[in-house]
Amino acid sequence: MSEILVILLRTIVVFIIVLTFLRFMGKKELGELSLLDIVVSLMIAELAVIAIEDPDVSMARGLAPIFLLIVIQMTLTTISLKNQKFRDVIEGRPVMIIENGKMNQTNMRKQRYNLDDVLFQLREKGIADIRDVEFAILERSGNLSIFKKEPNSSVFTLPLIQDGVIQDEHLKVTKKTKEWLLSELAKKGYDQIKDIFYCSYMQGQFFIEEKDKKSMSK
Repeated sequence: MSEILVILLRTIVVFIIVLTFLRFMGKKELGELSLLDIVVSLMIAELAVIAIEDPDVSMARGLAPIFLLIVIQMTLTTISLKNQKFRDVIEGRPVMIIENGKMNQTNMRKQRYNLDDVLFQLREKGIADIRDVEFAILERSGNLSIFKKEPNSSVFTLPLIQDGVIQDEHLKVTKKTKEWLLSELAKKGYDQIKDIFYCSYMQGQFFIEEKDKKSMSK
């Protein structure tokens, strides 16, 4: 078999495998890929080139590390879906950049996020004046979620509980305490925070979704 034909066949096989892997990563936009997804994708791309171009490397040897990376990525992703603390370690946490109309310079320094970055993302969203912003959250993806100041600012809400974990920073923003939250939930019959999938509070009303039984049993 000629060398060109071998390379063509290897290219087809590797293409199918990499395409299948990307399909299993889930439907995400490029800007929403986690750090884990990006690292694994770059490593697979490099290994795929070796598997295609190096005739001295058998297909089995060339594909083995790719399959290993796929298994690692899927395993870590599954764990992160079930454990928010693990997800925070792997993907990072959303960070408040603008809080109550003021820039949180401490968080900006920690994230190596400068004023030009803030102003650029504000302009992208059609906001010319930073004074129009009440809250801005730097998401895991690197995008900035912006909440403008409104005459009725009480419409702004943040999740207080996600995946059974209290969001302390969000409580601080809403000027509520952990003790207040636990007390209010107890009044509504929720004694176990870990059983709550999502909880938000707006205009004196709670919105609560419990974890489904399948998730709680795992």
